[in-house]
Amino acid sequence: MKKIFLSLCILGYTATSLYAQGSRNATPPATPPREPVKNTAPTSPSRTLDADGKVETKGEVTIKGQKVPYKATAGTIPVWDEEGKPVAGVFYTYFERSDVNNRAARPLVISFNGGPGTASVWMMLGYTGPRILKVDDEGYPLQPYGLRDNPNSILDVADIVYVDPVNTGFSRPTNKDVPAAKLFFGVNADIKYLADWINTFVSRYNRWASPKYLIGESYGTARVSGLAQELQNTHWIYLNGVVLVSPTDLGLTREGPAGDALKLPYMTATAWYHKALPADLQSKDLTDVLPEVEAFTLDEYMPALARAGSLTDQKRKEIAAKVARYSGLSETAVMRQNLEIPANFFWKELLRDKGFTVGRLDSRYRGIDNMDAGTGPDYNAELTSWLHSFTPAINMFMREELNYKTDLNYYMFGPVRPWDSSNNHTGEQLRQAMLQNPYLHVLVQSGYYDGACDYFNAKYNLWQMDAGGKLKDRMSWEGYRSGHMMYLRKEDLATSNENLRKFIQKSTPKPNQPAKY
Repeated sequence: MKKIFLSLCILGYTATSLYAQGSRNATPPATPPREPVKNTAPTSPSRTLDADGKVETKGEVTIKGQKVPYKATAGTIPVWDEEGKPVAGVFYTYFERSDVNNRAARPLVISFNGGPGTASVWMMLGYTGPRILKVDDEGYPLQPYGLRDNPNSILDVADIVYVDPVNTGFSRPTNKDVPAAKLFFGVNADIKYLADWINTFVSRYNRWASPKYLIGESYGTARVSGLAQELQNTHWIYLNGVVLVSPTDLGLTREGPAGDALKLPYMTATAWYHKALPADLQSKDLTDVLPEVEAFTLDEYMPALARAGSLTDQKRKEIAAKVARYSGLSETAVMRQNLEIPANFFWKELLRDKGFTVGRLDSRYRGIDNMDAGTGPDYNAELTSWLHSFTPAINMFMREELNYKTDLNYYMFGPVRPWDSSNNHTGEQLRQAMLQNPYLHVLVQSGYYDGACDYFNAKYNLWQMDAGGKLKDRMSWEGYRSGHMMYLRKEDLATSNENLRKFIQKSTPKPNQPAKY
């Protein structure tokens, strides 16, 4: 089940299960035209990688009623081999607040998405950046497509760099002879070269004195968890915070009954949203229902799955009745699945009688299949919606607003397969980094309707990382009434950014406050 859960999370960001793409407005941007500042990138479009170049522009955004001027840098910084030869150019987009005098005290947020194999476009244009894509209040596409200012961006309190790992975005190996699979495409290879790249970035932009934060989404949470220790142990870069958005299992064991049971609270949330629960549960607010289901999951459901065939017929029926009650499925369906409900089956079964499927990464979204029969949806309903919004937006943003001219394709999903997933100990790496660094705090953000990296498994991560309860004062979890990209919903965009803002402010130490136990 550990492998199943991890694959569900990873598939949220793979080319075989396209995660989200999009669009951009044809109307003029709300902000004044950006003023070009500096250009060391090629002056004419090319499909040849420029491994070390950049374009700078200026912009301004109003955040929480305050005007925030900033400089935006779009460019590449090389990855070098052991002989000092560039083997890849990693593309980044860097937003610096430009009216700040003391950069040493200014927090720096380093942002990654996941896949593995996808670019940082999602959180840049959907969540924390100064410009976000145009969608409705629930995250559905609107035409004409476009971008707008983000009044919730965290740029008021921190500078942000969005990083595209090799073969995502505009990042590429320098030539076809580079052994990319060995150097870049695996859990530990990814962590190693990106840590070295971050070292270079911090040095080039003189950010060694700054409080530093990593934020990752989906597979990006494994990436930043491993980076926390790699940066600390190999590059002596000590972080103040790590933010995990819709986290994977982080390599923490949850095989068998644990993995099978932990997804039930997510199913309850989904059934509640679609009004498929019994009347007494449906009449309660979601956050009043979930604690009851969580307790059942840990205290009754998980032990029952462990007992499996040794359960008495009566006990089996009792558990099936409760699972049906909390999942919105029939007792017959639960019994036919031997009490354990595969996620794919749930997405097909919950609204089968109404002719709909529900989305995997965000089960608020409904889809329709060619046939109501079957054991899983024909497609991911949420993806067909998100595909409308992001791809045009990022291409127009880079080429027109940031003035980065290239004929390279922007890889929303790039070729990084096969990916070496062995020896994933990223949860343990994050724990060790926290134990060794009293400054380091962790924030987890989850959407209740995310069926790929569900919220209760995210809680389970924290419990397993801190079995002794020694880190709980530096760990926190937040839940939102949306899915994998909780920030696409207007209300959650505001709340989740504000929680980031508070997290950064809380975990940035006061001047001369020592790091000690």
